Amino acid sequence: MRSGRSSALTDGPPPATREKGIVGTAKVFLELVKFEHSIFALPYAYIGALYGAAWVAGANDWVTAGGWPTLASMFWITVVMVGARAFAFVVNRAVDKEIDARNPRTAGRAVPAGLVKAWELWVFAAIVFAVFIFAVWQLQPITRWLWPIVIVAFLVYPYTKRFTWLCHYWLGLCLGLAPVGAWVAVTGEVLVWPPWVLGLAVALWTAGFDIIYATQDVECDQRDGVHSVPADLGVSAGLVQTRVLHALTVALLVAFGYGVEAGWPWYAGVAIAAALLAYENAIVRVDDLSRVNAAFFTTNGVIAMVVFAGALVDRVLA
Repeated sequence: MRSGRSSALTDGPPPATREKGIVGTAKVFLELVKFEHSIFALPYAYIGALYGAAWVAGANDWVTAGGWPTLASMFWITVVMVGARAFAFVVNRAVDKEIDARNPRTAGRAVPAGLVKAWELWVFAAIVFAVFIFAVWQLQPITRWLWPIVIVAFLVYPYTKRFTWLCHYWLGLCLGLAPVGAWVAVTGEVLVWPPWVLGLAVALWTAGFDIIYATQDVECDQRDGVHSVPADLGVSAGLVQTRVLHALTVALLVAFGYGVEAGWPWYAGVAIAAALLAYENAIVRVDDLSRVNAAFFTTNGVIAMVVFAGALVDRVLA
């Protein structure tokens, strides 16, 4: 979601011209919001739902008698996640249009390249926001009061990079709300600690890999006054900060497992994720940033799926 950085991932320039018709429009908007990058937060939302359902004593409309989230609740959690994320991307792209246009790596994106008209952008934003709100209303009633927190966090994010290098942590907050929100969506409970520990783990993991990705744009960020840890504090300091954040991530994932009384599959998944995080941090060095994409997108996508797989197997065997 970080303009010019984590929202780009493996960004390549979109087609120079937009194809006519519905197909052309669909291609442009799919490139714009990159639905495939839901792999970062969605698995953790599912983890929150899986363990939240097990936490509940007794069945309800969102949890089965066997302690599993219903298929309906998982479907609507997915819709909420995709809708909120798409809305956030549209806002981020619109707010950062000028910044993206000045960065050679992101100038070819749909918005700065002029492939999307302003009215189309905001109509799309209204549609995905409406989908998000409708899905929220299918979950626990408490979510109908809490949803503005998510939207406000997303709306604020594009502006944080204009003022502080702590923008990475704000992005982490945005993704860290995923498991907490999914837990609340099936349990209706907010004041229990395990989902918040999981949310903090996701937040620190996200902040760490966003710092790695920001190393690509140091020169442009410094020129344009865009704040990031690498641009403000240096690439070396940024990579050290990432290592600390990822070590804390592993510790928090272990703590979450303890809190929900997880079995060995959960800890096995966390152990593999820890090894992958070590690999991610090893292949990105101050003197060699050539593997940032591999560290950022590929490795972190695998990490999210591995941790989810550990959670799913743990719940099946419980």
